[in-house]
Amino acid sequence: MKILVLTLFSLPVIATVLDLLLGDPSRLPHPVRLIGRWLDWLEGYARQWVLGLKASGALCVVLTAGAVWALVEFLTGLRFIGMIASLYFAYAGLALGELLDEGRDALELMEEGHLEEAREAVGMLVSRDTTAMDEAELRKTLAETLSENLCDGYVAPLFYLVLGGPALMWAYKAVSTMDSMWGYRTERFRDLGWAAAKADDLLAYIPARLTALLLLGAGAVLRLPWREAARRIPAEAATMDSPNAGWPMSACAWLLEGSMGGPAIYFGEPKQKPELGPKGQEWSIEKLSKIFRLMVYAAFLGILVLQGLKVAVTL
Repeated sequence: MKILVLTLFSLPVIATVLDLLLGDPSRLPHPVRLIGRWLDWLEGYARQWVLGLKASGALCVVLTAGAVWALVEFLTGLRFIGMIASLYFAYAGLALGELLDEGRDALELMEEGHLEEAREAVGMLVSRDTTAMDEAELRKTLAETLSENLCDGYVAPLFYLVLGGPALMWAYKAVSTMDSMWGYRTERFRDLGWAAAKADDLLAYIPARLTALLLLGAGAVLRLPWREAARRIPAEAATMDSPNAGWPMSACAWLLEGSMGGPAIYFGEPKQKPELGPKGQEWSIEKLSKIFRLMVYAAFLGILVLQGLKVAVTL
């Protein structure tokens, strides 16, 4: 009982509730936006360093993650305002509420037949070209980004929040933000963003697999075919270019019985992505509606597991 009480009234639980209730208010300055501005400024200087672009990129990862960690550690350690700072940084580091809101908005546009607006809404969530997608492709793309970002936007930052507090969480967020801005295999970032992409892969390695396990647990609660999903996930995840993305994506694909992958366009270049899930099964509106509940169940299961283990170990 004591473990349950300490878990329910912990910083990760309170931060998650605030995230689900408040999302990401556009009027407030968000730390990720500040990190983005810093990276825009840093890029110009990094390209002038004599280290070479790969080494310069690696130094940028260390400098950015280290500076963010030090700043958050300092602010959360201050007297009087440290507790408020800890709560703010923990809440701001989670992006489940915003992901669910944006996903539901896109789904609602599809339900109402506003295909052009739906393309724009889904396009804001992914890096691929959505301008020529039909409704079936949009539904599949939305399912893919929701499942993948459950790890990037929630489980991974939650993992580091529980492991090392807001400072470690934001060191991870700094690397994740660098990867989202610099981690593309384009001519501009192929070398400069190499270290950011590799660091993000390393830091998300455990959270991605944990996300798949949490989805399986949530699937069992919701009476979805979790045994079949558990059997299929490892082999399918290994077919992806990313060492991590396929784990939550394959989990959702098999639990909700919708196909993922196939042809896509990134930065004007066509790409054939590995297929995940049962072949030829489209993502219906009904299946997409279920993915939101599956994600919320997995999120709260993650808190109970991670924070509960931490409390049990420290007692």
